[in-house]
Amino acid sequence: MIHLGVNIDHVATVRQARKACEPDPVMAAHLAELGGAQGITVHLRQDRRHIQDRDVRLLRETVQGVLNLEMAVGEDILGLALELLPDQVCLVPEHRQEITTEGGLKVARDDRDLADCIVKLKDSGVLVSLFIEPDPPTVRLARELGADAVELHTGSWANAWAQCRGDEHDGDLITQLARLEDSADAAATAGIRLHAGHGITYGNVRSLLHLPLLRELNIGHSIVSRAVLLGMERAVRDMRGLMDLGAG
Repeated sequence: MIHLGVNIDHVATVRQARKACEPDPVMAAHLAELGGAQGITVHLRQDRRHIQDRDVRLLRETVQGVLNLEMAVGEDILGLALELLPDQVCLVPEHRQEITTEGGLKVARDDRDLADCIVKLKDSGVLVSLFIEPDPPTVRLARELGADAVELHTGSWANAWAQCRGDEHDGDLITQLARLEDSADAAATAGIRLHAGHGITYGNVRSLLHLPLLRELNIGHSIVSRAVLLGMERAVRDMRGLMDLGAG
């Protein structure tokens, strides 16, 4: 079974719009797990625009499945991660002006900060993933640096899918899907876990499920958007149902 990680950042975005106490991301996580999520993902940003430190602390105490903390390489958030020890950490790029994560992490063999961050987390028993562009050399480099997993940035593929409405004969969609498939093959060959996320929706999710040895999808905006209308538990159950149907 491909695991579903539900990103609840946008629940906190609504809360922070009023600097209020609701909606509560911790309750959203509980309902997501009731709906069938195997994991909960949150991005603790340097600017704290949505998820707050207190949220992560409470989630560490209450999440029953996998708690996946997205973070940039930085001493302050690394310190919190080493204190709380989430099940997974996904290292992501971060820019203050971006609306959402705009691309994959720039991975370089001589990036000592990145390498040291990976070592410190792994030595503490945390599974480490790198959020990267679908690029086979980058997959292999992530493995060399000691990462346990790569999460392929599916944003370009999702944009292509939306432009052509899933037309499997569309040239750009074919190109973007091939990038993901080649990177999945590289991950299988390198022996590194494969995750994927960004821009995945109820309409396109089944088109990703064939990727070789895909272990986990992390989905946020689409699920939270449906949850606004139908409730979190129902929204997650609908996504889980599509994944189970597509993998069957």
